[in-house]
Amino acid sequence: MSTKPPLPAASEPGHPVARSTVRIEIAPATMLFALFLAGAVWMLGQLIPVLLVLICALMVVGTVNPLVQALERRGIGRGKGIAMVFVTLLLLVAAVLLLTVPALISQVTDVIEHESVLREQLAAYFANYRFTAPLADGLRNIHYTELLKESRNELLSASKHLIEIVAYGAAAFFLALYIMIDGDRLRGALFAVVPRAYHIQLSRILLNLQTIVGGYLRGQALTCLFMGLFIFILLTACSVPNALAFAAFGAIADVLPFLGIVLTMVPAVLAALVKSQTTAIVVFAMLLAYEEFESRALIPMVYGRALRLPSSVVFFALLVGGTLYGIMGALLALPMAATIFMVIDELRVSLPGESPDLETVEKLQKDAHAEAEYERRTEGLPAEQAAAIALSISDDRKKEEETGSPEPVPR
Repeated sequence: MSTKPPLPAASEPGHPVARSTVRIEIAPATMLFALFLAGAVWMLGQLIPVLLVLICALMVVGTVNPLVQALERRGIGRGKGIAMVFVTLLLLVAAVLLLTVPALISQVTDVIEHESVLREQLAAYFANYRFTAPLADGLRNIHYTELLKESRNELLSASKHLIEIVAYGAAAFFLALYIMIDGDRLRGALFAVVPRAYHIQLSRILLNLQTIVGGYLRGQALTCLFMGLFIFILLTACSVPNALAFAAFGAIADVLPFLGIVLTMVPAVLAALVKSQTTAIVVFAMLLAYEEFESRALIPMVYGRALRLPSSVVFFALLVGGTLYGIMGALLALPMAATIFMVIDELRVSLPGESPDLETVEKLQKDAHAEAEYERRTEGLPAEQAAAIALSISDDRKKEEETGSPEPVPR
């Protein structure tokens, strides 16, 4: 009978230390979940245009819904109110296009026809100064034929994107109309899939989202309109030709945060510079003063409490949105950032180690009171009717916080 020699101890010198093998096994369910998650992320990336259409449609709904509700308070049915608001919106857009597009095309054509004369006048002005003389040579040596050949593919791509934007805009408009018509059923379906313990929070989020989106879009429309009117009046008063074309471009460019003022001022100042140096200085100074007035007074007054974001968050959100999705991302960055901050606030999310202050404690107490009232009033009711009651309770709570009036007596 033979015996095997004992294994050397790990502590004995001259002998290797025994190593343990670690095996990592991935469960089939985990692999399936990872594949499903990867497929969902890929599909989400493919559906980005559709999601943007949905977001734009929801923004239109948030903008026009207060108007429909105002008509309902005056005794007009919801269907008639929706029809009146959307027809008025279509007629308004058509009227603006009919009044501006023909004149804009005429003035743009005039600018193109006299481009060589305007370019020579501008080059002659630059040639009078030593630092701008190289710009004069560059202006005189521009060859549009070569530029058009080199940028033909870019022009075709831009035309394709423009058609896509128009098509997506029309789709967002009609999707918003359908959402408004089926609003009660869609809201009831949303509340049906969310546990009733979270209905009050959901209703507050929906109301605040409507305030954010509606306030943002109305603010954008008003600031762009005011910018276009100011440029048109300023250039007309200074006898600068083609004032409508520059005003329309300035109104559109004003949508872009930070870059809007640069894109607005450069064409207007160059057009005024062709007329005279004094005119260019006046136009530059007036546009700079108006931009300061817009950022300091007009925007806070127009937006009100719709967007409550620190300046650092605004700048970071614009950088992220513009980097990810270009102009559309920059336009949606601010309402998306405001929505994220609002949801965090409404869910009462606190950082680790952070103790709630007195205001947070009072909000939590009011939340508990509202949830108890909601449970009492919606016992046995379907989701659609319960959603309407939740929105009513949250709306009363919101008015109480804004006005400081006592909370209405529960019904």
